Amino acid sequence: MLMYLRLFKESFSFAISALKNNVLRTFLSLLGVTIGIFSIIAVLAAVDSLKNEIKGTVSSLDNSTIYIMRFSFGPTTIPQWKREQFPDVTYEEYQFIESKIPDVEAVSYTLNVNPETIKYDGASVENVEIAAVTSGYYNIESLELEKGRFFNEAESNSGSPVVVLGDEIASSLFGNFDPIGKEVRLYGRKFTVIGVLKKQGSGLFGGSKDTAAILPVNFVRRLLGDNNKRAFPAIVVKPKSGIDLSEFNAVISQGLRNFRGLKAGEINNFFVNELQGFTDLIDNITGQLNLMGWIISGFSLLVGGFGIANIMFVSVKERTNLIGIQKSLGAKNRFILFQFLFEAVILAVIGGLVGLFLVWVVSIVLTNFSDSFEFVLSFSNMLLGFILSTIIGLVSGVIPALSASKLDPVEAIRTGM
Repeated sequence: MLMYLRLFKESFSFAISALKNNVLRTFLSLLGVTIGIFSIIAVLAAVDSLKNEIKGTVSSLDNSTIYIMRFSFGPTTIPQWKREQFPDVTYEEYQFIESKIPDVEAVSYTLNVNPETIKYDGASVENVEIAAVTSGYYNIESLELEKGRFFNEAESNSGSPVVVLGDEIASSLFGNFDPIGKEVRLYGRKFTVIGVLKKQGSGLFGGSKDTAAILPVNFVRRLLGDNNKRAFPAIVVKPKSGIDLSEFNAVISQGLRNFRGLKAGEINNFFVNELQGFTDLIDNITGQLNLMGWIISGFSLLVGGFGIANIMFVSVKERTNLIGIQKSLGAKNRFILFQFLFEAVILAVIGGLVGLFLVWVVSIVLTNFSDSFEFVLSFSNMLLGFILSTIIGLVSGVIPALSASKLDPVEAIRTGM
């Protein structure tokens, strides 16, 4: 064990010596490893951060949540021209699901509409996200109220002019004053503020309710009408826990088919989208991004491996005389082998550590300069970078190390003189 520790120490000294004596040559040779490790770990970290951000956006929803609409979350075999003919889901269909479909824990009819400007006294906030929903929305999303309450079923059904504000909207309009009971103007009408949501924090892809105003969907329906192209409807269903989701989806599909009067053999003119399918789609996309990153970065690693092999061959040639002397003094072949192999690994690890350091610097810069995105460099990715560097060193150094260990001591001393 002591011999290998001494061998490691000597190999480290030779590696540092190679860096000092041939700075430019070593730098250019290690650049491939540095760029390769930087590229792979940067791509993996970026994809992981992106995945965490997207999944964090939908984390308030249960994976079993279902979205019924005329669009599909993922790929479909139905041609586009046919999908464009699908009708929007209706409020009556929402009522049908709420009253007739079993095992429904909560259901909401939602309208996705354009952002609006909301005003109070002399203050106003533009581009406010409008969430026009029914009362069941509160039980589907994990919403938490800082003040006040959510609108009830009666207010939802009648389309009462009440609104629940996101934290940022409430702060911009009212500052430190209590907004509950105050009247704001939206769509040219007066709305009574009945609740304020707890602060959620911003997200890269939206999803935060801090900049939203939630109001009864029937008010918006009465204002815009049911066939307004500015509004995109959807029915959101949260099934009871523990039920068979595939069977539940089949029941909903059949119920809607009957409600719409579709005949046997006709395709569904709606999509029952599972949120789990959306997260699976995200995993598939990020997996493809990872693969592309590996392929592109692999070329840099290949160049880096050739660079280290080149350094080691030059190192063997420069130290041929020393190898001969070591062998004449009784050094075993494995001693020479491990000496050059350790040196190759150390050089590769140095290049890899530089790459990891650059990724770490980039992650700090991006996180500090972005208010909505956190670039996460995980320990597993850093460990992967270290392991890859070690493997590159082993693979690149094994042939030069073998050639050094097989040198004849007499010929090596004569050649080196």
